[in-house]
Amino acid sequence: MSFLDFNLHPAILKAVQQCGYTTPTPVQAEAIPKVLDGLDVIASANTGTGKTASFVLPALQRLTKKRNFKKQYGKPSVLILTPTRELANQVSQAIRNYGKNLRFSSVSLVGGMPYEAQLRALSRWIDIVVATPGRLLDLVERRRLDLSQVNMLVLDEADRMLDMGFVDEVNKIADCTPDDRQTLLFTATWDNSMARLAQRLLKEPRSEERRVG
Repeated sequence: MSFLDFNLHPAILKAVQQCGYTTPTPVQAEAIPKVLDGLDVIASANTGTGKTASFVLPALQRLTKKRNFKKQYGKPSVLILTPTRELANQVSQAIRNYGKNLRFSSVSLVGGMPYEAQLRALSRWIDIVVATPGRLLDLVERRRLDLSQVNMLVLDEADRMLDMGFVDEVNKIADCTPDDRQTLLFTATWDNSMARLAQRLLKEPRSEERRVG
């Protein structure tokens, strides 16, 4: 299998090739087709297995098919939650790398950073938001961010988010998004708390069938 098999937009495929990638990793080979088909996916993948591309590439592909969708200020269509600022930065860099030949807007909303720049970013049209739960919920509650147009919700390293005590924030954020969104859950471990989260947030989750890696 190669990245050509995913039928990605030529601009995305060009960026992938410019990054030197030709053959998908196992998690990419299993997850990307399911995500492109619009399924909710649970993927078990450790750091270094290429999991970021497993959701970033389909997210960018989705944007290429919505060019005629009316953009609205402060209303993203893709929301990616990460447990830490460092991981948010890594995901944001991957979005820039894979989307460098596309025209879109993304913003990182993380704690420990000044509000001013983030508020300025939210005053413009946005396609993708990458955020930590605490800062994101803060901005939502301040009515500076509207999640009513989110059609893809990604929980990256969801097990770490639960370990850090973000379960309530994650649930509140999910409740602000449409019920018919696509939800992707990436985790390195699986336990009862993860199963409960998946049961609540994903549509008809079939963990054995959809866990990959």
